[in-house]
Amino acid sequence: MTVPEKPIHLKGDVSPLGMTQLGAWDSINRMNKVSSTMAQDSGNLIWIDMEMSGLSPENDRIIEVALVITDPRLEVLAEAPVLVVSQPQAVIDGMDDWNKSTHSKSGLIDRVRDSRLDEAEVEARMLAFLQAHVPAGSSPMCGNSICQDRRFLARWMPRLEAYFHYRNLDVSTLKELAKRWKPGILSGLVKQGRHEALADIYDSISEMRYYREHLIRL
Repeated sequence: MTVPEKPIHLKGDVSPLGMTQLGAWDSINRMNKVSSTMAQDSGNLIWIDMEMSGLSPENDRIIEVALVITDPRLEVLAEAPVLVVSQPQAVIDGMDDWNKSTHSKSGLIDRVRDSRLDEAEVEARMLAFLQAHVPAGSSPMCGNSICQDRRFLARWMPRLEAYFHYRNLDVSTLKELAKRWKPGILSGLVKQGRHEALADIYDSISEMRYYREHLIRL
């Protein structure tokens, strides 16, 4: 897959290790100072991907969150620090075999054990990042099979979920249309499929660019 344009990495101490609540807010303030040159734009799009311990918002938990901001033309403007949510061992033990295998290979389970950020602190940091780039309620939630992410956000990070417009921009919709209307184009689509939140966002953005060129033809 072609590597997307190099994103802007916002500086600041955003390590998930050893952070107090005050330390987290200090990091947010420094991050916003760096990003202050990029004013809010209601046309910008918020892309999100999360890794979860399973498929049920009632029984499973969020374990990793990534956010990327693009302009309306899908050019990357900013990338939030990827945050890992601390979860009790019972959540890890409750994962099915697929999740245990996938998240062990990526190292995510170890990062969940090491993290000291709970859902509330991750939610606060991501909100602070978004407030520097996109007004509340203006961007649809962008990603792949994004309804699943929205369900988990509504359950575990409702303030972050509420920051998005109620509409979704779901790349998987275009995939389903391509299967039915123009299946021949799917052979040219290459995805990493790493099941890591940030990598999956860039997969989604690249996939949307592909459909724009080959399906929508803008």
